[in-house]
This record gives sequence, C-alpha cells and structure tokens, in this order.
Amino acid sequence: MSKPTKKPSAQDAYYAPGHTMKDFFRSLFIGHGASTQDRVHVRDAIEVKRTMTLVALCLLPAILFGIYNTGLQAQIAMLAGSAPLDNWHQGVYNAIFGGLTESTGIFGLMAYGLIYYLPIYLTALVTTMFWEMVFARARRQEMQEGFFVTALLFSLCLPANISLWLVVMGISFGVVVAKELFGGMGYNFLNPALAGLAFIYFAYPSEVTTSAQLVAVDGYSSATTLAQVAANKMKFAEYPWYHAFNDAAWWDAFLGFEVGAIGETSALAIFAGGLLLILTRLADWRIVVGVLIGAIATSLLFNVFGDGKNAMAAMPWTWHLVTGGFALGMMFMATDPVTTAYTRPGKLMFGILVGAMTILIRVANVKQPEGIMLAILFANLWAPVLDSLVARFNIKRRLKRNGL
Repeated sequence: MSKPTKKPSAQDAYYAPGHTMKDFFRSLFIGHGASTQDRVHVRDAIEVKRTMTLVALCLLPAILFGIYNTGLQAQIAMLAGSAPLDNWHQGVYNAIFGGLTESTGIFGLMAYGLIYYLPIYLTALVTTMFWEMVFARARRQEMQEGFFVTALLFSLCLPANISLWLVVMGISFGVVVAKELFGGMGYNFLNPALAGLAFIYFAYPSEVTTSAQLVAVDGYSSATTLAQVAANKMKFAEYPWYHAFNDAAWWDAFLGFEVGAIGETSALAIFAGGLLLILTRLADWRIVVGVLIGAIATSLLFNVFGDGKNAMAAMPWTWHLVTGGFALGMMFMATDPVTTAYTRPGKLMFGILVGAMTILIRVANVKQPEGIMLAILFANLWAPVLDSLVARFNIKRRLKRNGL
C-alpha cells in the first residue's frame, strides 16, 4: 500500500517552481529576488536556548573560580584554627579525598568547593524547573530555557554554607512572584534571581548575612571587606582612588582571594565573562558604562563632601568596584534585557541610576552594605518611566524640527 502524499499548502504551491518556464521564473523572483540589500532586521541565529547557553559560558570563569575559592577559603580557615563541619558534604569529601589539609592542591580545593556548590545549584535548578513546568502546563505553553540561567545567577549570589531549604524558598519566591505571576519569561519587570535573593535577605537575615555562612567550616567569624568598612574596621582616610593599584589587599579583592558569596569574589573573572557578553551583544555596553559613571560620580561626591567618620563614605570607587556583588550585578544582573530600559538613552540612565543608588545605599545603610541588589530592583521599577521620558523627548524634538 503506497504511502499517501501530503497535499501542498497554498504557500508551498505559491513558491513552487512549477512545471512551465513562466512558473519557474515567477518562483525564482518571488523566492530569491526579494532579499534585503541593507542590514538584516532579524538575527535568526539567536534564540532563547542559544542566548542562555552563551550567558552560561560567560559565567563559567566566575563559576570555576568561585568553586576553587570556596575550597581555598575553607583551607585557610582550618589552618587558622577552624574545625571541619559535621555534615554530609564533609563526609563525602573525607571519604574520597581523606580530608582538607595544608597540602591539599588545586584539584582537591576545587572538589571541596564543588561538593558545597553543586547541591546549591541543583536545588535551585530543580526548584525553578518545577515551577516552570507547573506554569507552562497551566498556560499550555512550551517551557522556556530561561530558568537555567536564573538558577545559575541565583546560586552564585549565595554563601557556600547556606541551608538548601533557603535556596528553595528564595528561588521559589523569585520565579513565582517576580516572574510567573506577571506572565512568565519576557513579561517580568523585576529580575527574578535578585527578587528571590532580596526575599531571603529580609525574611531570614540571620540565616544568610552572617559571616559563618560564607566559609564552609565550623566556627568561622571573620567579616567580608564591605562588612569591615561598614563597621569602621577598615578606613580610607587620605586614600586617593589610584592608591588601590599599589595596594596588595585591593589586588586580592580584584582577583577574588577573599571571603564572600560563591560567584561574587573575583572581579577579574566576572569582567572577563562580562566582556564576552558585551561583544556578543547579549549585554548592552551603555548599561555597564552608565553603572560605572553613576558609581564613580557618587563615590567621588561622598569622598569630598561625605561624613569623615563614615568609612564607607570615604571608600574610593576603585574599592567599590571589587567588593561585594558590584561586579556581578553590573555585568550580569543590570544588563538583563527583559527588566532594563529598552531605549538607548534609557539604558544609559538606567545604568547611572543603578550605580548611584548602589553607592548611596552602601553609605547610608551600613547594616546592609551590599547595595547593588536593591539598586537594580529599584531601577527595574523605573525602567518604563525612563523609556517614557525618552519617547516624549523624541516626539517633542521631532515636532519642533518639522515645525509642527
């Protein structure tokens, strides 16, 4: 029995070569003669899956260094007197590698960091995937690959010793409340990873913001650079911004050899991935430049006119750039194409607002010195207003130019 042939649609028949010379030339000109002679308007090689894959590749330097630094900081803390944690992570590591010692090399340190980071990321990924499936089924839509990067960014902002139930709570809030309730991917006006992070920071501050969560050992009590500055334990009196380049402590912060959230410590690794993000046009350089302008201008104003007793006000912009989550927020969070402004001047103003608000929060609220998370969420709310202002200005300018 012969297989039935599919009847050609009207569109296929229209573009078909036909059986006569007249039909052939008609299809030739219709099918190939209408190609654009100018720049193409659609980049058909980019889709959500490829975009998310590229973003993940750009995050790879920060991920790998974060995993290594998690093991390194635990090794340094143990050599200083801290004890290993009594949990299943430590049991698995001891069973395979025999424990973390002074002689543990780079691969052993990376394995130590991986044993702590991988459960955090997998928990965030599975939770995000679950909510994506629930809402995709309810809306009868296909699942989008955005959850892959959301889970990645969220996990990089967390301390290594965080409880996994907090990961579930945070990413659930971010995905459900900040994204899915507003229509899903492309319709959210807040960054879901940052919204989830803000939720657990304010709902469970004692579980997230303590220094004991930053290093995967028992009894760790040292503070991050930002926390030391906020507590006036690290001062910058008569410290011009360019002195940072001759300061070994600044270079440690720039390279990432300090305690902090898993993926936020190495500004160098983040800038390397962020540069690739800009070169591939997945991130707009105007936002990054805007954040730098806003942060540098605001920090210089505080350096000159700020309260001399507030060490955060005296902190130069070169230190703001390499401490806390500033670099990760600037390169990967603020440049989220969905939640930022859409017009070019709007993107620049959006970036300036993020940079200025970050420094303002750090100086004014020393109890929560990590300011870029709130600054980006605040700027997300203002992004439509900035686009509206730009559109109104363009309309008035064109009306005036044409004498109308």
